[in-house]
Amino acid sequence: MSVLHFDINLAKKYATAGPRYTSYPTALKFTDCVDRVDLLHEMRVHNRPERPLSLYFHLPFCYSLCWFCGCTQVITHDQSKSSRYIDYLMREMRKMRLNIHPVRKAVQMHWGGGTPTFLRPDEIRELGSEIQHFFPFDEKAEVSVEIDPRRLTEDHVKALREVGFNRASMGVQDINPEVQEAVHRFQTHEHNTQALDWLHTAGFHSVNMDLIYGLPHQTAATFEKTLDVILEYNPDRLAVYNYAHVPWMRPAQKLLNESALPDPEEKIRMLKLIVERLTGAGYVYIGMDHFAKYDDELAEAQRQKKLQRNFQGYSTHAGTDIYAFGMSSISQVGNAYYQNVKDLKQYYDHVSNDLWPLERGYILNRDDQIRHRVIMELMCNLELDYDALSRELDIDFRRYFRNSLNQFEDMESDGLLEVSDDRMVVSLTGRLFIRNIAMKFDAYLGEKKAEKSFSQTV
Repeated sequence: MSVLHFDINLAKKYATAGPRYTSYPTALKFTDCVDRVDLLHEMRVHNRPERPLSLYFHLPFCYSLCWFCGCTQVITHDQSKSSRYIDYLMREMRKMRLNIHPVRKAVQMHWGGGTPTFLRPDEIRELGSEIQHFFPFDEKAEVSVEIDPRRLTEDHVKALREVGFNRASMGVQDINPEVQEAVHRFQTHEHNTQALDWLHTAGFHSVNMDLIYGLPHQTAATFEKTLDVILEYNPDRLAVYNYAHVPWMRPAQKLLNESALPDPEEKIRMLKLIVERLTGAGYVYIGMDHFAKYDDELAEAQRQKKLQRNFQGYSTHAGTDIYAFGMSSISQVGNAYYQNVKDLKQYYDHVSNDLWPLERGYILNRDDQIRHRVIMELMCNLELDYDALSRELDIDFRRYFRNSLNQFEDMESDGLLEVSDDRMVVSLTGRLFIRNIAMKFDAYLGEKKAEKSFSQTV
């Protein structure tokens, strides 16, 4: 385990807008003209008994709106809405299940939102049991769920554990009451500790906590106090996100007081604090926004070069097909991405009429497949072995990426990576700038619509 010393001057130099590479190409390339026949072909080609599955269920309901939120959510106090939604989820799942070989095992499942714990405990049991009925699970499957400690009950936690969940992710964002008021998310220390106690008592293997820096009224000094408390909570993983203020894309963010947002230099100071404090406390910096204890499965997967990156962030299982269910959910099957409709009424209309609730998608061409493999190898395993990739991809790597490889001299001199005749290795410092490094292999950067759609890389 190494403490990462953060160079503010380097951060300023490389701060730019860029993709997060939860996919390549990014979702900006998705189109509503994608051919459904071609998508089904990709499913059939990769529908092999030994090929593992990753399942995602989008549960969009929240009781209140967090003004920073960029998720697809439905704000309501009407608890009955979740019951109807579960019915439609199960109908969609049953229909899609016909396209999936019955013996393929799920090695991962994630419930995201919205707030999955908007569901009542009996609804969690109902949906979880139905999923288990239709999909066999590997005995070591990683089964994770996002929870909101503010309305969580012990019965919620017991229900989640009963249907197989063993990992939980808690949104905390910031413990400062002034920040919480500014973003319309009120969450007490007691909410957090009670949730942690219930999760540990129930036997959850791992707890992740989400934080956000760059929110109104935050400074490096105030955020250090948040980190003090978080480290006392002792989570197994941490995701510390850089808040992207994009009110033209996320209308709820117009409710925030822009004058109270920290300036870019203060955000960089906050990032320096986060990286140095967490690595100093023994967390491994996985890359991007993610930190994990040394013995956590995420850190171990990276050491074994089995890490994967997808629309849920970093994950421990490579080589899976992701089948996603619910409004706005994104699937990745073979060389294809596809996304369900984002509007709840449209979703219900499609499923009611026994139609695939597909809105848009994208099928990777040969160049996309090559670049996807290279970018994900960088993002996850922080190294490119030119000869191994040449053999795997049936290309001459050095020739194919000649133009890209000629762009790293500055990064190499800044200590972000080491380049030799046969490989490129990202340094510990370079992990902070992994998006910048990966961008050199992206064929689509520079397109007009991209500039205002990406967050800052640092």
